[in-house]
Amino acid sequence: MTNQLFKPETTEDLQDIVNEAREQSRPLLIQGGGTKTGWGHTPMAGDRVETKKFAGIDLYEPAELVLTAKSGTPISDIEELLADHAQHLAFEPPDFRGLYGTVRSSQTLGGIVACNLSGSRRIQAGAARDHLLGFEAVSGRGELFKSGGRVVKNVTGFDLSKLMAGSFGTLAVMTSLSVKVMPAPEKTRTLLILGLDETQAVRAMTTALQSPHEVNAAAYLAATQGRRSSVSYVSGAGQAITALRIQGPGPSVSARLEELYRLLSDAGDIEELHAHNSKILWQEIGNVAPLLPNRTAAIWRMSLPPTSSPAVAARLKTLEGAEIYLDWGGGLVWFAVPDCGDADAKFVRACLEECGGHATLMRSTEEAKACVPVFQPQSTEIAALTMSLKSNFDPAGILNPGRMG
Repeated sequence: MTNQLFKPETTEDLQDIVNEAREQSRPLLIQGGGTKTGWGHTPMAGDRVETKKFAGIDLYEPAELVLTAKSGTPISDIEELLADHAQHLAFEPPDFRGLYGTVRSSQTLGGIVACNLSGSRRIQAGAARDHLLGFEAVSGRGELFKSGGRVVKNVTGFDLSKLMAGSFGTLAVMTSLSVKVMPAPEKTRTLLILGLDETQAVRAMTTALQSPHEVNAAAYLAATQGRRSSVSYVSGAGQAITALRIQGPGPSVSARLEELYRLLSDAGDIEELHAHNSKILWQEIGNVAPLLPNRTAAIWRMSLPPTSSPAVAARLKTLEGAEIYLDWGGGLVWFAVPDCGDADAKFVRACLEECGGHATLMRSTEEAKACVPVFQPQSTEIAALTMSLKSNFDPAGILNPGRMG
C-alpha cells in the first residue's frame, strides 16, 4: 500500500485518520511545519499527517496574558501579533531551521511545544511546558480530549500539559493550545566580558546569576564562535565572550547595569550591547546554526550542572575539530564534532557520567542515529513508566513510532 499524505482541517478529520490507522496498524508520521524532521530517530515508514491546516489564532486577551491558537499556526504570526501589543513568549522559542536545513518551512506553535523548545531565558522564565495552560488533542485511540484551560490558575485534574510538551507527537496530536504570554521588556542591555576561559566564565556567570540584579540570560562563546557573530562588537573582539543580559523597565535596567559593572569589575574588560545588537546576539545563541555552521558536523545538546561544564568542555575539546559554546549560565553545552560514523556517542556520554548530565544528539547522519541512542538512555524504571504512558495514550503504537527510540 502506498504511503499517503493527510492534511486534516478539522478534529473530526483527524480522528477518522487516526482511527483508520489504528484499525490497520499503520504508523502515522506526525508533523507541523516539518522544520525539525532531523531531530530524533527517523520514525517507521507510514502515512504522513501534517497539522498546518489547523491554523489561526482563536483567542487573544492581552489584559489576561493569554493566547489560544491552533497547533499549526506559524510561530512568526503569533510573535508578530504579540509584538503589536508589546508582549512576547517569555520562554523565547529558538529557531532550528538553520540547524536542519528547513529554512523554507514555518515553525508552528504545536511543534515548538511538542519539542518543549526554549531559549536563553529558560533559566529565568522556564521552558515551553511551563507556559502551556491547556490544549486539545486527539490520542492514538482516536479520542478527542482536553486538559487545562485558558487561565493561569487552573488545577483541575492531571497536568497533562507537562506530559505533552516534549513528547514529540508520540502520545497525541495536539490541535489547539493555550499559552501564557508576558509583557515584552521595555529595555534590553547585554554586558560582554572579554577574554575569559570556560572556568572563569562560569564563575562570572554564576556570580551574576546569584546576584539580586535579575540577569535573565548568560552565555559563553569561545573566540571561534564569537568571530562568527553578525554583531560587530562581538566578532571584532577577537576574544572569547561572556554575555549577560538584563531586561526590564528603563531606570531599573540602568541601575542594575551599574551594579553589575561594579560586581564584575575584576573579571575582565567589559563592553555593552544595546537592544538591537542584543537581540541579534541572543538569537544567534539560541538558534545554534550561526555559531556552529558546519553542515557536516554532528551536533550535541548537553544539559548538566553549570559548575561541571568547564571540566566536561575540556574533555570534549580533546576530540579533533570539536567546537563548544555554553548557554544557561553553563548549564547547557552546545557541542559540534566532525561526524565519524557514531558521532562519538560513547565518549560524549561518558564525559557526563560523573556529573549526572544528559546528552541529546540533535543532528547527525541517519547511519549514526541508527546505531546510537539519540536521546539520553533512560533508567529501567523511567523506561517502564514511559512505555506505560505510551500504551495508555497510543496502545497500537501508531503515532511517530520510533521517533524517540
